[in-house]
Amino acid sequence: MGFFDQDQWTGRAYVGGWVPLSDELEVSAPARGDAIASLASGGAADVDRAVSLAAEAQREWAARPAAARAEVMRRAAAVLTEHQDVLVDWLVREAGSGQGKAAFEAGLVADELHHAAATALVPYGQLLQTSQPRLSLARHRPVGVVGVISPFNFPAILAARSVFPALALGNAVVLKPDPRTSVGGGLFLAALMEEAGLPAGLLAVVPGRVEAGSALVEHPDVPVISFTGSTEAGRIIGERAGRLLKRAHLELGGNNAMIVMPGVDVAAAASAGAWGSFLHQGQICMTTGRHLVHAEVYDEYVATLAAKAAAIPVGDPTTGAPLGPVIDAGQRDKVHALVTASVEAGARLETGGTYQGLFYRPTVLSGVTPDHPAFAEEIFGPVAPVTRFETVDEAVDLVRRSDYGLSVGILTADPFAGYELADRIPSGIVHVNDQTVGDEAQAPFGGIGASGTGARFGGHEANVEAFTETQWVTVQSQIQAYPF
Repeated sequence: MGFFDQDQWTGRAYVGGWVPLSDELEVSAPARGDAIASLASGGAADVDRAVSLAAEAQREWAARPAAARAEVMRRAAAVLTEHQDVLVDWLVREAGSGQGKAAFEAGLVADELHHAAATALVPYGQLLQTSQPRLSLARHRPVGVVGVISPFNFPAILAARSVFPALALGNAVVLKPDPRTSVGGGLFLAALMEEAGLPAGLLAVVPGRVEAGSALVEHPDVPVISFTGSTEAGRIIGERAGRLLKRAHLELGGNNAMIVMPGVDVAAAASAGAWGSFLHQGQICMTTGRHLVHAEVYDEYVATLAAKAAAIPVGDPTTGAPLGPVIDAGQRDKVHALVTASVEAGARLETGGTYQGLFYRPTVLSGVTPDHPAFAEEIFGPVAPVTRFETVDEAVDLVRRSDYGLSVGILTADPFAGYELADRIPSGIVHVNDQTVGDEAQAPFGGIGASGTGARFGGHEANVEAFTETQWVTVQSQIQAYPF
C-alpha cells in the first residue's frame, strides 16, 4: 500500500492505524454526483476506542522535548510540499473547490505546520513575583486529548489549524471531519502525520455523523472541544460542554459586512467585493455577506459588481472552472430560498439567481434593506446583497444590526479614517482596504456574538490558551514553617 494511495483509506479510518470501523460511508463529488470514496464511518464505540488510545499515547508524547515535537511538524510540512497535488485533487473533487482555492488551501495547511513547529518552542510559562522566599512560576501544560470537529467548506485548513498546534503543544487529538469531506479534511492529514513520524495513537480520525460528534463532545476524557461550523450546532455543543465543565472553542457563522466609502476606486472596490462574496461559491464563514455602499458610489458599484458576477465561469472545477458547485442540494435550496424571498420582499435581482444542478450562478441583489432575508441571515452561497447608506453613522448602525461579529471590511480613500471607524465596530476581525476573507497562521482568528467565542485559533497566544492549562508552581529550599 503506497503513501497517499486511496487504498490506504478505502473502508478504513485512522485509529491507532488504518482500521475498519462500525459502519461505512460513501463520499460523492458534488460537481458530478459520482461516488469517489468508500470509507469507514464511526459511532460512539469507535470514538471511545480512539480516545483511549490517544490518552495512552499522549503521556509519552508530552514528555518528549518540545524540539522533537516541532521536528515532526517540520517533516510533515516537507512531505505536504512534495505531495500537495494529492491534497489539491481531493479538495477539488470532494469539496467542489476551484483549482486556485484548493491550491491556496493546501498552502495554508503547510503554513499551519510551520507555525505549529514554532508554537512548540515558545516560552511555556513565566516567573511570578512572590512574597515568600521561593521560586513562583506559572506554566502551561497540555490538556490531554483534544476533540476537533471540522466542516466541509475549507476542510483541510479548518481541521489543521486545531490539530497541528494541539499536537505541537503535547496533546493528542481525535478528529471528526465532516462526512462529506472526510478525506481532504481528515484521512489525508492522518496519512501525512503518519509519514512524518507522528507516533501511533496520537492522532485519530473518525469519520462519522452526529453520533460520533456527540460522543466526542460528551466523552469524559476529552476536556477541550474545538468546533468549526454553524452557529446552530455551535450553540448545542457549547451547552453540552458547559454542562460537563469542559472548554469549547467555537468558530461559527458570519454575516460579514464590507463598507464602501465615498471616494474609493469603484472598480477596485467591486473586484474586492466579488472576491469576498463569490470565492468558493460563498461557502466561507468570512464571506462578504453584506455590501454597504455609500450613496455617492452606489449605482456605479452595483453595475460594476453585477458585470463582474455575470462574467465569472461556473462549472466542474476539475475542468478548471473557478467556481464549482455548492456542497449539496439542501444548501442550494436554502440559498435559492433566501434569494427568492428577498426579491419578493423588494430587492432587485441584478444578475444570477439561477442554478443548474448544484451550480448556482453568482448573484447580485441591490436595494437590499435590513428587513430582507438576504441582509439578516447568513447565506453561505454565492450571493452579494448590496445596501445603500448616506452617513458613516448609518453604516455603523447597519453593521451592528447583525448578531454575528466575525469579519468586517472597510474600503476607503482615507485608511486612517478607516482605522478609526474600526473602533466603532464589534468584530473579531477588521480589514481596512480589503474584503472580509483572510486567514494567516500567525494571526488570531475568531468572532464574537453569534460568530463564536473569540480568537481561539491562530497565533501562538491563542493556540497556547486554547490547548493548554495554566499551572501555578512554587519551589523553596525548605519546608515552610507554620504555627500549628
